[in-house]
Amino acid sequence: MHLTLLQRLYTSYGLGGFVLAWFTSYLSNRTQYVRLPTTRSAASVVLYGVPQGSVPEPILFLLYTADLLQLIRRHHLHPHVYADDTQNYGSCHPSEAGMLQQQLSTCVDEVAHWMMSNLLQRNHSKP
Repeated sequence: MHLTLLQRLYTSYGLGGFVLAWFTSYLSNRTQYVRLPTTRSAASVVLYGVPQGSVPEPILFLLYTADLLQLIRRHHLHPHVYADDTQNYGSCHPSEAGMLQQQLSTCVDEVAHWMMSNLLQRNHSKP
């Protein structure tokens, strides 16, 4: 994800030079571990994601997923986004409900493919 995010920052948003170098440094060589009251796991390298709770986290997530919103709009649907939750919706005349259902179904399939391609997981427990 780091490489994909860094490529997007450069290609889609024109970030380069010192700014891109700072983001590269910020995301590289990070480790994490689990700590319990009396013990701690071995540290492991974090290859994906942005540190949760960090200041740039929400902005970087929005920049990373901006293509997803464009994908939804290409289907003439409307994305509703809150934090990391995205919903697709549309409206139509009752006589066109079948067509809207097909649009939504096709869009959901493409969203699932986009998410897999971008190393994101869909929460299947949500409708």
